[in-house]
Amino acid sequence: MKKFLIVFVALLLIVLVYLRIAIYPQLDLISGFSAKSVASCHFIDGRNLETIQKNDNNIPKVDWATNDINKVGKFVSSKVFGLKTRKAIYREGLGATLIDDDFDETKPYEIPKRTKLNTNLRFPYGDLEPKDSVFANVDYRKLNAAVANAFDKKGEKNKRTRSILVIYKDKIIAEQYADGFNKNSKILGWSITKSVTATYFGILQKQSKINIMNPAPIVAWKKDARSKITISDLLHMNSGLEWDEDYGKISDATRMLFQAKNMSQSQIEKPLIGKPNNTWNYSSGTTNLLCGILRNQFKTHQEYLDFWYSALIDKIGMHSMVVETDMAGNFVGSSYSWATTRDWAKFGLLYLHQGNWNGEQIFDPSWAKYVATPSEGSNGKYGAHFWLNANGDFPDVPKDFYRCSGFQGQMIAIFPTQDLVVVRMGVKEDFDFNGFLKEVVGSLDN
Repeated sequence: MKKFLIVFVALLLIVLVYLRIAIYPQLDLISGFSAKSVASCHFIDGRNLETIQKNDNNIPKVDWATNDINKVGKFVSSKVFGLKTRKAIYREGLGATLIDDDFDETKPYEIPKRTKLNTNLRFPYGDLEPKDSVFANVDYRKLNAAVANAFDKKGEKNKRTRSILVIYKDKIIAEQYADGFNKNSKILGWSITKSVTATYFGILQKQSKINIMNPAPIVAWKKDARSKITISDLLHMNSGLEWDEDYGKISDATRMLFQAKNMSQSQIEKPLIGKPNNTWNYSSGTTNLLCGILRNQFKTHQEYLDFWYSALIDKIGMHSMVVETDMAGNFVGSSYSWATTRDWAKFGLLYLHQGNWNGEQIFDPSWAKYVATPSEGSNGKYGAHFWLNANGDFPDVPKDFYRCSGFQGQMIAIFPTQDLVVVRMGVKEDFDFNGFLKEVVGSLDN
């Protein structure tokens, strides 16, 4: 008996040491992810806690968290095994922000000024419902079959698609939603937000307010080799800076999103591990650094907040969209923006039309070509904050198609030759995009 107790105690100590070393440090990130997710889903899209925990937070380890929504105070508290409580607050206009114990919730804050123009136009250029259109060159039976096949059958959770929207020649030719979602549901774009962030540099360049070929204006880099990094290098994710983008462990990316006060600073301190304009490395830290550069283009914080909406989001009628901020008031341009599926499609249409929105040129047509040109070192996979098919990653889809992509399989696919935009939103990464897009494109007789 004594020997058994010794062995039992020894094993227990080993387990406790393992939990302390391997698991305990992750609890802060797990409860942080959970609190932020619940706050955003509930206060932005109106989902209830049961639905969120079942369909949004049912991610390994994240589902360990216990969550509580305070509807009056507009915040969410989450903890894991009674430990590491994290809090996310909701502020109208700014979305949900994960905060730490030092954050002053009583401090006044600024919110973006929104402008909604009431137009007597149909979608996508106005508020009226789209007019039914039938194209003789579209095989609707094949198209509808492809769209239906993108969703799970009743009782399944294999594809987990939430919405599909197909727009051909500015007309909706297919639209479908999973149970619980509809055309008014706001869905998190995750890294689709990166493409939105990059677009502001195209807008500023058209306005002659910035030159992306200039060195990045980072004071800390002035006296070392990082001074060679241009804004264009950052947009192409080939700055050569160190960064660990791994969401399955404690990494640069998870520390930034779930612990940093000022996310725009997270990559500034990183050293070079490669050559600028040569070494490609996907980095959410790079995008948030670009958000900091954008902020410094304006004299006041209010001007910065307003610009994101007045120059792009509200200008093209994405009125459902909310871009969330960090504790320092920066837009989290790497990851946190919400919009309806139809509004996400408007962003794709803007690029399909090379920056022209119903007669107004938002950015120069050359910008669309710029973002779709492969980055050095990316093997044809990546442009300037857009993913490419230049190397045939999707072998059965046209090589000139390019896309905005996000975690869990969010996608806005832009097909210049086919005059086509396809949006898929969901909560599963390993969706058969090649097969789905092949069938959609194949339904058109161009």
